[in-house]
Amino acid sequence: MDSNNPTPGGILDSVRSLAEGLFAAVQDRIALASLEFEEESHRQIRILAWISALVFTGTMSLSFATFTVVYLFWESARLAVLGALALLYLAAFLGLALAFRRFLARQKRPFDATLQALGADRQCIRDGN
Repeated sequence: MDSNNPTPGGILDSVRSLAEGLFAAVQDRIALASLEFEEESHRQIRILAWISALVFTGTMSLSFATFTVVYLFWESARLAVLGALALLYLAAFLGLALAFRRFLARQKRPFDATLQALGADRQCIRDGN
């Protein structure tokens, strides 16, 4: 008869155990999200540093190359050279913009592991396992 009727301590222990499991799962997910956030911020800083270095060196290189070519053709074909260089720079810009777009499309989603873990948790709860 004692096995059919749960004791009040047994229900409280079950609730306490359930709450402990729930908080442990939430703590694990928050720790995972925190780790992914830290990794993503480091990745963004590295990307920004690379972009800054590329923009600076590219701008300096193009500026001095342009000045040199225009200086060489100053008397004979200054406007034609400036127009040709402008078209060249435009083509390079469009090519780089397309390449950067492909690069961004290949990047993994931020917090992907956290989202997958939360989805697995929801599926587990939905299935009753």
